[in-house]
Amino acid sequence: MKQSAFLFLMFLFLSCENTVEEDDLTLLNGYWEITEVQFMNGGKKEYKISPAVDYIQLENLKGYRKKVNPKFDGSFETSDDAEPFVIQKDGALFLMNYKNNLSEWKETLIDVSENSFSVKNAEGTLYLYKRFEPINIEP
Repeated sequence: MKQSAFLFLMFLFLSCENTVEEDDLTLLNGYWEITEVQFMNGGKKEYKISPAVDYIQLENLKGYRKKVNPKFDGSFETSDDAEPFVIQKDGALFLMNYKNNLSEWKETLIDVSENSFSVKNAEGTLYLYKRFEPINIEP
């Protein structure tokens, strides 16, 4: 009986796993704020506030990601630095493949929605993001 209950719970857990669909990928466009990093050893780091925000622009599975600094008037301070990437489908997974003059790496998209997304790198570190809401302080 215990074994049947265990198998049922495992099936339920696996069937509830989030999957990313190709139509979801356009939701990556926009400004994102990191909220948490979960490490393979079980440790995690939470970010209450971050001075930098990631901006992602994606079109036809090609895009770039860059750091921008939000300002109090709702605008952003930015540089010309951007990390280009290509999204590749690998079975049921979508991989973000980055390559620059110094290195190349991959991140697996774990979840994508209108207000959040998460990726996992090759070392198994999970990065969770929420959609950035600008601060606009008017005089």
